[in-house]
Amino acid sequence: MFDLDQFIADLRATLGERSRQAMKEVVARAVSDPVALMRRIGEPDKAALQVLLDAPDLTVLNVVWAPKQVTLPHDHRMSAVIGMYGGREDNLFWRRVANPEKFQIEAAGGQALGTGDVAILGRDVVHSVVNPLARISGAIHVYDGHFLAQQRSMWDAETLVEQPYDVHAVAKGMPLQTTGVGGKG
Repeated sequence: MFDLDQFIADLRATLGERSRQAMKEVVARAVSDPVALMRRIGEPDKAALQVLLDAPDLTVLNVVWAPKQVTLPHDHRMSAVIGMYGGREDNLFWRRVANPEKFQIEAAGGQALGTGDVAILGRDVVHSVVNPLARISGAIHVYDGHFLAQQRSMWDAETLVEQPYDVHAVAKGMPLQTTGVGGKG
């Protein structure tokens, strides 16, 4: 059975180690039993960003992607671990290119994640996300900092020019849920 309090305690224990691999192992255990996980956090029925923990040292989100949803390129400015408990999340990675007048990006690779897969994203990664499926996909996203308060950037889909992050533009159609399972910690 998935225990959210123990999951968060295990994640916090990895912060002292400063090991993203240890954090990845904790997330991998959680997503290895999607049924137990969903019993605790709820079965996804619509796109949403559900806050499981919002603290200065650690943020844990339940990210539920709508069918065929696409996000704008964006950064986190902190490390992240993503664990899929249902469906798929395709990440397109971008790299910054030098331009004296604009801060632009260009495509630099990708990684497809399916149910049970876990990935580590470094603090400087810029990525966009696609749920290529015609059904909802769900993932646990863990950040080693205060993600919801962090100033970050996003890039215009057409010009690929950097601009200030706007959660409503990046996560279009995904309401932020801060009540219910977890919350501030």
